[in-house]
Amino acid sequence: MTVGLPGQVGWTPSELELGRRAYRRSRGRRSTLVALISTLAFAALAYFTVTNSPGWPRVQATFFSLEVAKDSFPKILEGLWLNVQVLVVGGFLVLVFGLAIAVLRTLRGPVFAPLRILGTVYVDIFRGVPLIITLYLVGFGFPALGLQGVPTSPFILGTAAIVLTYSAYVAEVFRAGIESVHPSQRAAARSLGLTHRQSMRIVVLPQALRTVTPALLNDFVALQKDVGLISVLGAVDAVRQAQILTGQSFNFTPYVVAGLLFVLLAVPSARLADYVSARARRRQQAGGLL
Repeated sequence: MTVGLPGQVGWTPSELELGRRAYRRSRGRRSTLVALISTLAFAALAYFTVTNSPGWPRVQATFFSLEVAKDSFPKILEGLWLNVQVLVVGGFLVLVFGLAIAVLRTLRGPVFAPLRILGTVYVDIFRGVPLIITLYLVGFGFPALGLQGVPTSPFILGTAAIVLTYSAYVAEVFRAGIESVHPSQRAAARSLGLTHRQSMRIVVLPQALRTVTPALLNDFVALQKDVGLISVLGAVDAVRQAQILTGQSFNFTPYVVAGLLFVLLAVPSARLADYVSARARRRQQAGGLL
């Protein structure tokens, strides 16, 4: 048996390391089994508690009607397509504007002070104002100006409001990643003859993006939920369709259907965020494996 460092040709783990791995696997299987049993027990307890409550038949008929859900599903799914469009367009613009604002806030030198102040004021305002208020201000304020060429589409105005708000959050995530890169990296890049722009693009930003990817994915998951707020502007999305159908049938099941569709839309992104976070954590801990 050849014992060396992980990654070397001919390296095989020692007996002690094999025992550690077997122990970790057994602990992992036991933890999974305990978690599964406790989850099933809790779910069964919650199910019997809810279904045996006095008002359950009325709640079931009002919120969980299979017939109403089947009839409303196609229209709500059609409305969800509008939410997906806002998510795709808005998510791309948020990344672009958020990165631009973060770069402005990290510019050095007194000549760039106005840009840094402008970026700071923007972030402070739109991180402080609730998204629903921004939607009202943009969605109803801009058309009220009566300016020629100003769009009146709820899709465009709602997307613009979402981009304004989330760009402020994403800008801070990007700025934290940029400032986490050690100054020696910039100094080494400049010593190689790279300009500030080249150093930022080739050296700093790639490292910053790897650091903040989990946080960006979490913001994307939050964005998936908030795109449903464009319904306050009259956009016929999944939430608005559920509201219309509820008004027609006096049954709240369409809202439950819309909520489940949003959950199905968000779960893959949430699991991707967990995977990326776990992989980053494993990379940080890899150096400590003996």
